[in-house]
Amino acid sequence: MELNSIGLEVEKAKELNSKLNVLLSSFQVYYQNLRGVHWNIRGRRFFDLHIKFEELYTDANEKVDMIAERILTLGGKPLHTFEDYMSVSKLPVGKNISVDVEAIKLIVNSLKELLVIERDVLDISGEANDEGTNSLMSDFIAEQEKTIWMMNAWLEE
Repeated sequence: MELNSIGLEVEKAKELNSKLNVLLSSFQVYYQNLRGVHWNIRGRRFFDLHIKFEELYTDANEKVDMIAERILTLGGKPLHTFEDYMSVSKLPVGKNISVDVEAIKLIVNSLKELLVIERDVLDISGEANDEGTNSLMSDFIAEQEKTIWMMNAWLEE
């Protein structure tokens, strides 16, 4: 059994890198969707949502970097072109969304999809005994579950 530079099986690390690149690509689409709703939101909730969307896209941007760095740590190469992102991402593209409810639903649905990918990565990283990726995914999952809960509470008004 061949090990990589951090002591993980090379083949398992390759599988993780593939899944992490799906997550990276999906996060890039999520980030861009957040930028779009941030720029285009209209209505009486503009001020509150504009700030919230900026908070979310800033967080997403940080997570993109963390995912890419994890891929590099595992010995892989992060995808980095929009062409690659669009061919691999599991998220829908939100286009011209300016209505508050539509924007929040896009975010909730995107986070649900990200959670599916993250749980898949978590399963594989557990099998690979990769605590670094486990920890990263666990943190992402906990934060995103809370965001979904809050967004769903907002939708119930």
